[in-house]
Amino acid sequence: MSTISSKNKTTIIATCTTHIVQDGVSSTIYVLLPILAQTFGLGYAQIGLFKGFKNFSQAAFEICSGWLSERIGEHRLILVGLVLSGAGYLLLSISQSAFGVAICLLTVGAGTALHHAPSSALIANRYPSATRSGALGIYNASGDVGKLAFTGCFSFAAGAGLAWQQISLLYGIVAILTAAGIAVAIRAPIFKRHTETHDKPDTIAQTDPAGWGILNWRSFGALLIVTSIDTLVQATGLVFLAFLMLAKGLSLPVATGATVLLLAGGIFGKAGCGYLANRIGVRTAFAVIQILTAMGLIAVVVAQTAIAFALLIPLGAVMQGTSSITYGFAADLIDHRRMARGYALLYSSGTFASAVGPLGIGIIADKFGIENAIYSVAILAMLAVPPLFALRATSA
Repeated sequence: MSTISSKNKTTIIATCTTHIVQDGVSSTIYVLLPILAQTFGLGYAQIGLFKGFKNFSQAAFEICSGWLSERIGEHRLILVGLVLSGAGYLLLSISQSAFGVAICLLTVGAGTALHHAPSSALIANRYPSATRSGALGIYNASGDVGKLAFTGCFSFAAGAGLAWQQISLLYGIVAILTAAGIAVAIRAPIFKRHTETHDKPDTIAQTDPAGWGILNWRSFGALLIVTSIDTLVQATGLVFLAFLMLAKGLSLPVATGATVLLLAGGIFGKAGCGYLANRIGVRTAFAVIQILTAMGLIAVVVAQTAIAFALLIPLGAVMQGTSSITYGFAADLIDHRRMARGYALLYSSGTFASAVGPLGIGIIADKFGIENAIYSVAILAMLAVPPLFALRATSA
């Protein structure tokens, strides 16, 4: 029992450390976008396109990450992702043009694509069903810590006068050093022994299922739709609410802090929304949360600046909290021998949606104003509710 416990602990430490850094550098893009807009004179649609570059790259590599995990191993793929993300930020620190920044975002997108699916698969296969949700919850929470820490440090450093290029250089170094640290851990005898015990069941398994290993395509298809819309709402909100704060007259450092507040709310939201789902049921909880998200988005637009700024934490809680509900279905709908592929498909669907969403909302913002763009996001939040009722709680 102690060996299993130690093995699980090693897995959690490696995956959570990766998640902290990868989600941190990924979410920093939200804080960076208003600064890039001011530096290069970008419009809302162009900002959406910049975010789309990163997310399209992430989605393209994410959908392949499950297959790559099976070929080269989850741990190696995680290391490759960290190195790519670090390289993207190192290049960003010396970029002198919008085109150069776009190339850097493509590189960061490729790097951040290579950790969700392999890490989730490692945890899902390592833990029994009774404790799997708790382990995945810890993993998801670690990403929120990274988002808040990295965006908060970036916003604070930029407000203190440090150039965004210098901060980008530091973040690139952090990602590379994290990869080096995990690589050393993988070479440790205890880590190798645990990896072997994890791999043996796969070698003696009967016949691997074909395709993606989805056990119930009707339920999984509904989950893909729900996750895509929900992720789109989160991404567009995180991109454009800072610009709404700028439109309300706040300074650039304070407006970028709006993103940090939204992410801070997300930490509380994921725990609170999971608790609410246990109390009143998944479908009811999801519907209530989406209604609150839509109402919160509208309230932030119509409220006075100080009140709108104060609403950002509760809005972040409901806007991001639903992911703790939607991803809870996934493990029961995927064959354990194809867990990495199934999670890759789920994550990539949301990433594709979050690539298209900011561009579409950016076009609306350019033509009809940032306020109407946020109203559009509120409408989208409500569209995520109906498909959820096609989901079944388990694969049975």
